[in-house]
Amino acid sequence: MAGAGAVAALLLSGCVQNPMAFQPGDDAATLSARLGHPSEVYPLPDGGKRLMWPTQPFGETTVAADVSASGAIQSVRQVLQPNEFSKAQVGAWTRNDVLTNFGRPEESVYFPSARREVWSYRYQEGGTWKLLYNFYFDEAGVLRMTQKSPDTLNQNGDGVF
Repeated sequence: MAGAGAVAALLLSGCVQNPMAFQPGDDAATLSARLGHPSEVYPLPDGGKRLMWPTQPFGETTVAADVSASGAIQSVRQVLQPNEFSKAQVGAWTRNDVLTNFGRPEESVYFPSARREVWSYRYQEGGTWKLLYNFYFDEAGVLRMTQKSPDTLNQNGDGVF
């Protein structure tokens, strides 16, 4: 979890370099030097790895870095955002695809009557809206629906987010 704390500190600090300010081709060791050890690591089809620094369950960001098999940075980005969520393919993606693209969910709930498992990710949309992005899986683990909903954890006492 030290990695998540380091990323949170970097994202909140205005005087520290942007955690996504890495160049493709840089050595992956520079990631750990700046962000700490990744909390999650997933294999990619091309032999590389996706390294993740989440701030879940209470944070709203996950920095993901794709690293080639040779150890070179390919990309670094914040994945808990609408343009990344829109890549999810209903009917084609599985739990593993969602896990590899977004990391471990903030919450996982099973609804027996609907026979659906729902994974939720806390994120911020438009710089102000505190939301949850939800992925619904059938019993075989196939993605059947996505949905965004209000994040009631971040709701003010007056009902305003």
